[in-house]
Amino acid sequence: MSVEYPNDLVEKVDQALDGFLPSEEIYPQVLYKAMRYSLFAGGKRFRPVLVLSSALTFDADVEAPMPTACAIEYIHTYSLIHDDLPPVDDDDYRRGRPTCHKVFGVDIAIMAGDALFAEAFSLVARLQKAGSSSKILAVIRELAEASGPGGMVGGQVVDMISTDDQVDLETVTFIHTHKTGRLIKAAVRSGAILAGASSNELELVSLYADHLGLAFQITDDILDEVGTLDELGKAPGADKKQHKVTFPLVMGMEEAKKTAEEEIKKAKMTLEDIRRDTGRLERLADFVITRSS
Repeated sequence: MSVEYPNDLVEKVDQALDGFLPSEEIYPQVLYKAMRYSLFAGGKRFRPVLVLSSALTFDADVEAPMPTACAIEYIHTYSLIHDDLPPVDDDDYRRGRPTCHKVFGVDIAIMAGDALFAEAFSLVARLQKAGSSSKILAVIRELAEASGPGGMVGGQVVDMISTDDQVDLETVTFIHTHKTGRLIKAAVRSGAILAGASSNELELVSLYADHLGLAFQITDDILDEVGTLDELGKAPGADKKQHKVTFPLVMGMEEAKKTAEEEIKKAKMTLEDIRRDTGRLERLADFVITRSS
């Protein structure tokens, strides 16, 4: 099944990112060049698209949550730069071209990641408007908690200290729900918060995001084993070479595929209780399970 991806939203995000992030000509030029090199390396902008799609579900204007959508892409890009570094995953390629540290050196890559992370919060604080300061504070809290020890960083650390000879389902689920799923959940929740979703609606889209995030990373694990260099933009089989803890390793390929499909079904079932047009969020769930990169 082929699912049409919302490239109209991707275009809007790309335009906004280009406008928000300072030019390469600003001093120190090498820092901004490294930031822009990684930010504009391609990709489907899945997380900012989730922010916009969630906000649109609750009748917001597409431009209203754009600073937050772009801030989440800053955070995601920072995490990729740091994941690729030699002490972590030591990857040479990302999205079909050399990783940031291969082009600019490890020192500048670390600084570029740090700068993008800081700029994310600056962007929301300076430019996000939501009718009330409490909504903006809630979004800042979402981003901070999704990024820190209770989110991406915590998941990354468990990923680093776990090896395939100590593998179990509880560990791999913790890694996936924190390293990947937590920022996906923050994206969905932030869009809904800014659009004024009710507490019940917010709870429902949060459950949707929990299932979506887990399915997204399980699919990533599967693609790492069966995908090609052209599809993935990086060498396949990296997880196995680095003895990473993955769902296919824990439960086998067929069971991992089945689990991802079940998580997507649960995500879409959760949306049935929201009395809005949830078509955009449903199609993104379908995309997750059918994507090839």
